[in-house]
Amino acid sequence: MTANTLLYIILGIIILKFIIDKIIDAMNAKHYGDALPEELQDVYDHNEYLKSQDYKKVNYKFGLIISTLSLIITILFILLDGFEYVDNIARSISNNQIVIALLFFGIIMLASDLISTPFSYYKTFVIEEKFGFNKTTKKTFFIDKFKGLLMMAVMGGGILALIVWFYQQTGSNFWLYAWGLVTVFTIFMNMFYAKLIVPLFNKQTPLEDGNLRNEISNYANSVGFKLKNIFVIDGSKRSTKANAYFSGFGSEKRVTLYDTLINDLEEPEIVSVLAHEVGHYKRNHIIFNLAASILLTGLTLYILSLFISNPILSQALGVENHSFHVALVAFGLLYAPISEITGLIMNYISRVFEYQADNYAKETYAGEPLISSLKKLSKNNLSNLTPHPTYVFIHYSHPTLFQRIKNLRS
Repeated sequence: MTANTLLYIILGIIILKFIIDKIIDAMNAKHYGDALPEELQDVYDHNEYLKSQDYKKVNYKFGLIISTLSLIITILFILLDGFEYVDNIARSISNNQIVIALLFFGIIMLASDLISTPFSYYKTFVIEEKFGFNKTTKKTFFIDKFKGLLMMAVMGGGILALIVWFYQQTGSNFWLYAWGLVTVFTIFMNMFYAKLIVPLFNKQTPLEDGNLRNEISNYANSVGFKLKNIFVIDGSKRSTKANAYFSGFGSEKRVTLYDTLINDLEEPEIVSVLAHEVGHYKRNHIIFNLAASILLTGLTLYILSLFISNPILSQALGVENHSFHVALVAFGLLYAPISEITGLIMNYISRVFEYQADNYAKETYAGEPLISSLKKLSKNNLSNLTPHPTYVFIHYSHPTLFQRIKNLRS
């Protein structure tokens, strides 16, 4: 196979993925105005439903513009030898392969962020503002950007530097050491993300003593779930949208409730949401997802090790000096179809897990409070209640609201 042939394959993958995504998005958009099933008639009143449709349409059109521009920029960057240009800049600064790799990805990531920031700004301060979601100040927006870039540079750069070093020291066996590194990092982040990373962006405070904490503690005790760490996060600092999540293991496990969730839901509804999260823990979904993520990473790194030394990967992107970092980009583009397939499988498993967690909440607490909480959250988020089945199959990690209600009442 020649470098030109591989280039055409890469461009074909990028363009085909764009076309398929846009067709599915258009199919989904045609269902925005569908009549609601009887089970969902009480989620919105007439004006709210019209508002939710407007919100979906605006986001659909905005997403179409962004994805089209992204496609054009990506193709032009490849065809105009943008990777060669960036690689030459990095090589003009240093002869060290690790430093070159860090500079290469640093320049690309920074340029990508500079291009995407105006769109992100518009999304936050125009679209989200218009529909009453945005609570972020401009100062917070840019501070978040800076912190995100800094974290990417420190954590992402550190991992990349070690992987390149492993490759230099061990050749094609680098994948084993890289896999071990990523595994340790993944487990560490699952354990301590809420304690170490979240405080950089949000304030977390223990849930104050009172009836809600007592209700949560009573439920946790009733199902044999040891839970001492219940935190409230200031989600309202950025958005009116609500959420709750479970993180950590052992003594580090904690439940985090958004303050918006507490404000929007009644106490039985909050406990039902917590029961759903406990269901994920009790059914070992968290362990499964962690193990699956680690195994998929190992598989990807192994496949990468089979091709990373082939100079045709770099040449396909117009870079004559073969290097690990350029080959890594080419591999990532070629691996996209496999990532799509594994993503579909993981989304399907995730939807099954959501049903199981819902069932656990119904069996150990109650189903109706969970249904009412899901309806309120869907209403407050202006969620799409009539998505196209194909869109759900490809993109949804959770069943639709209608599917979850049917399951909870079955």
